[in-house]
Amino acid sequence: MGHGHGHSHAAAEPASARVRRLLTILLLPIVAATVVGAILLYPWGHDQKKGADVGLHQIPVRGVVTAIVDGACGENCIGITVKMTDGDAAGQSVPVPFPKSPAAPKFSVGDEVVLSYSGSQPQLAESYQLVDFQRGWPLLVLGVLFAFAVIALGRWHGLKALGALVLSFLVLTIFILPAILAGESPLTVAIVGAGLIMFAVLYLTHGISARTSTAVLGTLVSLALIGVLGALFSWASKLTGLDEDTVNLVTVLGTPLDTRGLLLAGAIIGALGVLDDVTVTQTSAVWELRRANAKLSARELFAAGFRIGRDHMSSVVNTLVMAYAGAALPVLLAFSISGRSLTEILTAQQVAQEIVRTLVGSIGLVAAIPITTALAAIVAAQQDVPEPAEPAEPAEPSEPSEPEVPKKPNRIEGDLFTGYDPDKGPWRRPTRPAAPQPGRRRRAEPGRTGSSGSR
Repeated sequence: MGHGHGHSHAAAEPASARVRRLLTILLLPIVAATVVGAILLYPWGHDQKKGADVGLHQIPVRGVVTAIVDGACGENCIGITVKMTDGDAAGQSVPVPFPKSPAAPKFSVGDEVVLSYSGSQPQLAESYQLVDFQRGWPLLVLGVLFAFAVIALGRWHGLKALGALVLSFLVLTIFILPAILAGESPLTVAIVGAGLIMFAVLYLTHGISARTSTAVLGTLVSLALIGVLGALFSWASKLTGLDEDTVNLVTVLGTPLDTRGLLLAGAIIGALGVLDDVTVTQTSAVWELRRANAKLSARELFAAGFRIGRDHMSSVVNTLVMAYAGAALPVLLAFSISGRSLTEILTAQQVAQEIVRTLVGSIGLVAAIPITTALAAIVAAQQDVPEPAEPAEPAEPSEPSEPEVPKKPNRIEGDLFTGYDPDKGPWRRPTRPAAPQPGRRRRAEPGRTGSSGSR
């Protein structure tokens, strides 16, 4: 008896509860593997060399431009006097020579600048080199405006989104960058880091629910597809990942670095943010369709959600392409004036790696739409949707009584305008008389005079 009772209780379990349990069974091992991977890949006890340890002897110091003299140090040189605000010469003014060329930035009196200091003889001009402007305050103001806009529009959800953004930044700076610099595989680190960011961002922003778990599954499958395709085509295209910035990094580190893996890591991390947008949007669309019409089957939910995804797909792919094109714009401009053919430009290392990254990421985004929509349709079809309240049965007719004065006269019901006049009782706006039929004459009403009645 006890066994039969337990069996009937399990059979009576709602479908939505079974789906939630299945999602938990699928995701818990992935979450555990991500956490374990982060623990194993984190560079515990690794002392990363910085600054002078890797040959970077220059120290950044700040100052304010107080005077500019054209030609003070030669025909193609400008003498810029800078009052130091920190460093060994804080409070002192030092004339710093600066080359005069079309590629050099233009400085003005009052500019807050950054100088590179060699670390010795702070009073000598040769110890300094003007390298950049200070941008702390403008960036801080822009960040505050961004946070205000997000919170003003999203309120509590906006605050959670900002928290998720901070978590993403922390994972990038505390885990991904140190692990790669410590010699770990960039691709493996990127996969684990993307998992940490995805779980933290999606569950923090959208809460723990079957809807969020479905978006997480869709994102995971799409990221795996991007990783596989990226590895395949970077190998087939003989991409090395050795662009100018990467070569400088390898030179400074003085240790081997998997530059091709670094290229793939950039593709995965770059596509993650757009993937989150696609999967969450598709999942929410399917859930709202289910809520609007609880009779839709999983097949019908997929068809309707996929139609929404088609409209979303073109804009999302264009966003990723334009993002990569904007980042590589100086390279494209340099190649465009090189006199090389289009084929030579597109197959060059610096351009080809951007093409592979863009197309692989775009394939992952396109695939995320049907994958996530299908998962969402299967899960949403099993969710419990509250039935609409049935209309109340009409009351039994009672003895006629004095009409009650409505609290809000002149309310609209359907396409009739009804109300109540205390002197005349209930009334309705008279309907507009129908137009006369062609070829037929209206019959004169009794008591009305006209041209026909006077004859």
